[in-house]
Amino acid sequence: IRYGYAVAGDPAEAQDLVQEAYARAWRQWAKLAAHPAPEAWLRLVISRLAADRFRRLRGWRLAASRTGPPPDVGPPGEDTVLLVGALRQLPPRHRQALALHYLFDLPVEEIAREAGVPAGTVKSWLSRGRARLAELLPGVAAEELEVNDVA
Repeated sequence: IRYGYAVAGDPAEAQDLVQEAYARAWRQWAKLAAHPAPEAWLRLVISRLAADRFRRLRGWRLAASRTGPPPDVGPPGEDTVLLVGALRQLPPRHRQALALHYLFDLPVEEIAREAGVPAGTVKSWLSRGRARLAELLPGVAAEELEVNDVA
């Protein structure tokens, strides 16, 4: 790790480099065990990994310098906070179905295929999830959350 720190200049980066070097050593253990200088091999791998990361970072820095810093993101609105709080109270499968359906516009059949369950189960998750959200969100009627293609 000290060598990785000397090469990378960052303790967390050094840990990542050394971990990756040891993972590569493990995969090639039969070859490395017969190597005359296994520590030198590890140092070489760490140096090459660090060089690769510096090259990638240089590309990212160049791209960032062209586009400038990202715009500031304001705090979430009250509706967002209420919705996230309500979603956290739903069972994970209901949240998953609602997110895939509403955020990614996936049809019920595709959600069912991804979750490995029948389409009827997904329809049930969506229906129950919307009903529970209507209970948890003040001022939102269950009918506002319904979608005709799921019924």
